[in-house]
Amino acid sequence: MARPHKPWNRVVYTLTMALAIIAVYSASSMAHFQMVLPSDDIIEENESNVVQLQLIFTHPAEASHTMNMDKPIEFGVYHKGKARDLTDTLEAFEFHGAKAWQTEFTARGAGDFVFYLRPSPYYESMEDSYITQYTKVVVNNAGFPTDWDIEIGLEAEIVPLCKPYGLWTGNVFQGVVKQNGKAVPFAEIEVERLNADAFSIFAGLGQTYPSSAHVTQIIRADGNGVFTYGIPKSGWWGFAALMEGESIDGKDHEIGAVIWVKAYDME
Repeated sequence: MARPHKPWNRVVYTLTMALAIIAVYSASSMAHFQMVLPSDDIIEENESNVVQLQLIFTHPAEASHTMNMDKPIEFGVYHKGKARDLTDTLEAFEFHGAKAWQTEFTARGAGDFVFYLRPSPYYESMEDSYITQYTKVVVNNAGFPTDWDIEIGLEAEIVPLCKPYGLWTGNVFQGVVKQNGKAVPFAEIEVERLNADAFSIFAGLGQTYPSSAHVTQIIRADGNGVFTYGIPKSGWWGFAALMEGESIDGKDHEIGAVIWVKAYDME
């Protein structure tokens, strides 16, 4: 004799499957990126040498959830053999309902200005773990390359193997992933393009995606820690190499090495 149909079982099954799908989608679209973005990446002759910088911890491609940033442990700039601490110049501001930081810097002298960030660890309550993303961006003044490939000595760092500014759309960007000064073989790197329409003071076009799989690109470094990525579209691109760090208060700690570069279309 057939058992009577139990519609509640079907409801539970459907709900379970829906939650599983949501979890998979969320995992694919929850890439955290620490941003250190300047108002200009290349200062030309007769342009202002005053650079506005914003430090925001968010999901740059989707411009969705933004995380609160505690005051950074260190924010500085390296230029021609000298490092300057800019931490005390930072001012807090609110971005998409979360705390972020900003400052203004005057680039005096020609050459490369390598901005670097040691943020305070961020507690991710959904995963009961910590995230710290050490971040760099290079601003050039007057076209003279000087320090773009310098290794700052961050706990996690991407050292560029090609100049991280003056890039054309279609160029490849290469870097070596390091942790505590040593190359990280087969490191995983997340890549996202900044949805510039959603961020203040940054020019550029927004982006739509054909699927959730297109939001965050995933690549790996080779056995020497070197990665290569072909840039398909103009705009700001973030590269975040993810590694395991020392635990904090007995909880897992993901550390990231992040660098931002900007590509331009050739007319």
